[in-house]
Amino acid sequence: MPIAAFAAFTSFAHSTPLALTGEPAGGVAGWAAGLVDAMGGPGAGLAIALENLFPPLPSEIILPLTGFAAGQGVLSLASALFWTTLGSVAGAVALYWIGALFGRERMHALWARLPLVKASDLVRTEEWFARHGTKAVFFGRMVPIFRSLISVPAGVERMPTARFVALTALGSLVWNGVLVMAGYWLGERWDLVEGYVGVLSKGVLALVLVAVAACLAVRLRGRAGARHRRAS
Repeated sequence: MPIAAFAAFTSFAHSTPLALTGEPAGGVAGWAAGLVDAMGGPGAGLAIALENLFPPLPSEIILPLTGFAAGQGVLSLASALFWTTLGSVAGAVALYWIGALFGRERMHALWARLPLVKASDLVRTEEWFARHGTKAVFFGRMVPIFRSLISVPAGVERMPTARFVALTALGSLVWNGVLVMAGYWLGERWDLVEGYVGVLSKGVLALVLVAVAACLAVRLRGRAGARHRRAS
């Protein structure tokens, strides 16, 4: 969506009278509430589609808030689940095609320019995805941070589109369903979900950073040892 159109739409959402009782007034939560108030289920779907494309928009806010809206009668629970899942699939498909258009050749060319990595690392990653891509796409939709990222390698490796869409829809329905239902049941305390999922997101990020740091340390140590052997 062009920046100007997105800004205009966001402004429209904020200018619409809010129908939710006790809803947030600002920030991402206020923006999402405005979309749901203005458009109902399609607004929730649009918010989640944008969350897939721009991960800093947190699903742990948008989805429970949508469940809360369903509890308030702004939209039905079925509509909340349908539209948020559709939005997830739409955003994921856009990222899939970005990966597909980028392609394996460009990926290998870019990888070759990166320091401290080997072509064999990418080859092993591709082999792993060929063996486990189905599980990676399905379960990846339920893991913070990887929810959006997993769509790109699926596109690069050209996973069959129908399979990708089906796996993404099923995985998204599980994740979206848990968070929407949590907001529905918690009511005005829907924001508690953000705290728990936020901790999970930080934990996943910490594990990724530790793994990357360990990999880089091993690679640097190996190169230092190789230089030392050549010098001696």
